[in-house]
Amino acid sequence: MAKVAFIGLGVMGYPMAGHLAAGGHEVTVYNRTHAKAEAWTRQHKGTAAPTPREAAAGADFVFCCVGNDDDLRSVTIGPDGAFAGMKEGALFVDHTTASATVARELAEAAGGRFGVMDGPVSGGQAGAENGKLTVMMGGEAADFERAKPVVGCYGANISHIGPHGAGQLAKMVNQICIAGVVQGLAEGLHFAEAAGLDAAKVIGAISKGAAQSWQMENRWKTMTEKKFDFGFAVDWMRKDLGICLAQAKETGARLPLTALVDQFYADVQQMGGRRWDTSSLIARFGGVSE
Repeated sequence: MAKVAFIGLGVMGYPMAGHLAAGGHEVTVYNRTHAKAEAWTRQHKGTAAPTPREAAAGADFVFCCVGNDDDLRSVTIGPDGAFAGMKEGALFVDHTTASATVARELAEAAGGRFGVMDGPVSGGQAGAENGKLTVMMGGEAADFERAKPVVGCYGANISHIGPHGAGQLAKMVNQICIAGVVQGLAEGLHFAEAAGLDAAKVIGAISKGAAQSWQMENRWKTMTEKKFDFGFAVDWMRKDLGICLAQAKETGARLPLTALVDQFYADVQQMGGRRWDTSSLIARFGGVSE
């Protein structure tokens, strides 16, 4: 069992840190809203620290899951950042969905004094709560092997993708693929409705063939019912797709569909759906009668 710190107790970080405590690790948490950290300690019997630096002090592993690049820099760099408190030979694992650029910045900032890995996750709030996340990791192979047993407290599928930044790049691929699949499903369901078909019968017919996807299996029914409360908000998806598009511009990759779906999500935001989940793309079509 290890002494660990967890920085960032949002909808993902809160249950992830809980799985570490349930796994027998000694957990210290930090959250910008301290009341949430205190609530976590009442539930999981850990310790709450007033700064990232104090949370990281003496820890063997420091985990992080915050909002974006700037949030990540704010909790790692500087006199109160986690890096100032980390001991030599410890390992920092970042689960934030951020840019590959900031992942490499953090590895450089560590200066070899401790290990750094980028490890964005997929699986959403349900995956975090159930301890079934997919984790895509970038960094040194030896650090990956050291981290894997601990990350396994909440990760069911943990992969070493490549050097620093590779985990973030893999998460971009994940989000690009999801955007296209959800848009295709939304259009298919809208088409079925407009044609007067029974969506349940159509999905029953096609869901075991080449059209099958996780989104189809898990979201077709709630999409037709216009229920969009499944954790991963449109605001977050737009943040992620913005990272994808910026990276594509840097590398020369072409993402015409991703750029289009990003604008469709902007439409959903304008409809008041900033906190709806990603399956809400279908809301842009309204009802056939409309």
